[in-house]
Amino acid sequence: MTAMKFPRAKTAVVGAATFGMGEAPGFEALDLAAQAGLLALADAGLKPSDVDGLFTTLPLDPLSTLTLSEYYGIHPKVSDNTRTGGSSFQIQAMWAALALDAGLCDVALITYGSNQRSAAGGLITTSSPVVYEHRYKPLNPPSSYAMAAARHMHEYGTTRRQLAEVAVAARRWAQRNPAAFMRDELGIDDVLASRMVSDPLTVRDCCLVTDGAAAVVMVCADRARDCPHKPAYLLGAASAVSHRAIAGMENLTVTAAVESGARAYAQAGVQPRDIDVAMLYDAFTINTILFLEDLGFCEKGEGGAFVEGGAIAPGGRLAVNTNGGGLSCVHPGMYGLFLMVEAVEQVRGTAGDRQIAGAKLAIAHGNGGVLSSQATAIFGAEETR
Repeated sequence: MTAMKFPRAKTAVVGAATFGMGEAPGFEALDLAAQAGLLALADAGLKPSDVDGLFTTLPLDPLSTLTLSEYYGIHPKVSDNTRTGGSSFQIQAMWAALALDAGLCDVALITYGSNQRSAAGGLITTSSPVVYEHRYKPLNPPSSYAMAAARHMHEYGTTRRQLAEVAVAARRWAQRNPAAFMRDELGIDDVLASRMVSDPLTVRDCCLVTDGAAAVVMVCADRARDCPHKPAYLLGAASAVSHRAIAGMENLTVTAAVESGARAYAQAGVQPRDIDVAMLYDAFTINTILFLEDLGFCEKGEGGAFVEGGAIAPGGRLAVNTNGGGLSCVHPGMYGLFLMVEAVEQVRGTAGDRQIAGAKLAIAHGNGGVLSSQATAIFGAEETR
């Protein structure tokens, strides 16, 4: 069978926006997603009637694209409601690029919103209990990620202090982002002394519970040149699924990011050392360490040492999660689209005080389930085409 060739740099993000970051009382998830979409379209110099490709995933609505189409009053030719958790949006960017390049649509809007903090005060989930796990009463998802962290510590000597380095780095980036939900001081000892949630993960090793919405607009490259802002070209995008429940994960220290990352790098024609900004799905501190390894920024088992000494904080060796991440900026249930927005901002040079000088290549990696679904997207500036 002939493999489909990814349309490298043939499509681009031309609009990006967030809305209702942190707390947005009075808004439903649909309202938040719609508002973020309107802002992203305005950023691109477009309007809802221009959208003929609609990609969304709302937390409690299995017919999300139908609902949002009606809300906007549009009749899209292409719609997608991918539901792989936090990785859904990188996957939707991949499908949007293929649809745009094939001429199936001309303007693709990817949007998401959740009011999980103001509406429920906690995690919103529609997942069914896993038959082989629920009898042990795990506190999921933290307990599943705690297992991965404990295994990494056992196998490679990773320490709780190294996990704490991830949380502290995220907070230091958040302090440069006026939209971040948590910006107060945080030190390694604070992380270690905070309430234990699921050993070895404390509350500061776990992502926030917030409201929020994000959106991006994609068009073909030739149209992108006519939009108001610099395009962020999609150079590569790939995904991989390895399991559903953590009990089905073959190796708790290796994720399918190894596969999605390798394919995305090959499509983009770049290597990990070329990346200027790494946006990694940090629902838990162990995620960042695992994804640094699996995406090739360091060898397996070296992630803990890699993050020591502020290496991924401002001024460190690699700019990671420059918006403050899910640990300190925002995490409204599914976080992957916020990673893409920040990657686009960095490539466009519009990230304000957290801007990485000369950033040309950014990776936005999404994670869904309990390390189950991995999706990698690589964005580049004009010079990388």
